[in-house]
Amino acid sequence: MNTTQLECFLAVVNFLNFSRAAEALSISQPAVSHQISTLEDELGVKLFHRTSKSVRLTQAGYQFIPYADDILKLEGLSRARLKASQEFLPLTLSIGCRNFMELRMLQPVLAQLGKEEPQLLPLLRLIPFDSLENLLKEGDIQVMFSYEEVAPQKAVYRELLQRPVICLCKEDHPLAAYDQLSVEQLHQGAGRMAVCRAPIFPPALVAAQNQVTAGYLPGQVIFCDNLETVFTLVEAGLACTLLADLPTVRMPGLRYLPVSQVAPLSFGTVTLPGEARPVVRRFLTLLRESLAGA
Repeated sequence: MNTTQLECFLAVVNFLNFSRAAEALSISQPAVSHQISTLEDELGVKLFHRTSKSVRLTQAGYQFIPYADDILKLEGLSRARLKASQEFLPLTLSIGCRNFMELRMLQPVLAQLGKEEPQLLPLLRLIPFDSLENLLKEGDIQVMFSYEEVAPQKAVYRELLQRPVICLCKEDHPLAAYDQLSVEQLHQGAGRMAVCRAPIFPPALVAAQNQVTAGYLPGQVIFCDNLETVFTLVEAGLACTLLADLPTVRMPGLRYLPVSQVAPLSFGTVTLPGEARPVVRRFLTLLRESLAGA
């Protein structure tokens, strides 16, 4: 069954004349007859009594009128809705994040971008490292965060800021009394240290962790699978940790103490070569502005 058959049926219902129905539809009378015949064959009933002088509906024809009318209305509505949706497609922006800190960095930027682009549809992906890089390569995300030393090869890295490595601890931790710490101080008096493996932490940060925790007793090092676990332990006062300081995602109740003797880390965004969508460029501009003012 197709819409042409239904249009021909309803036209013949209206005129009870095949010739006038054909004229109204701008097709030939044999074409109308053919469409009605194929429709009757598919339904397995006769819709019209036809003679050389008259055309009238059968009982089945009367019963079929509302169904044919509903089907055509639904077809027209679906066509109109799909056309409208194509005219007002959302402006998608897919961003990959590896932890909650990166997600928190997005909030002010997306708020501003949403004001500028009412059709913005952000698609945020919180996914482990290797999987996220695969999504970038496959084009499923347009932007992801990374430290420069672990940025994917053949991608475009744009530095957002150079950030010092800090010791993160609770405000009542013994180390919280200091304004700055050395590796030696951390090695001697940090207590428990929550650490993450690479690539959750970049190699330079892992090396600093290893330097600080060298000689620690087994119970003094807590190995964590993700950054969320690290923060939970620090906020509970059960450990301190080493992190790159990202100013826009600082959390209350914690101390952020610069660590001397550890070089700053370059943190930025990664896109595929040739990425030129205006919404991506504007997002990167707003992100730089947001972090520059922090």
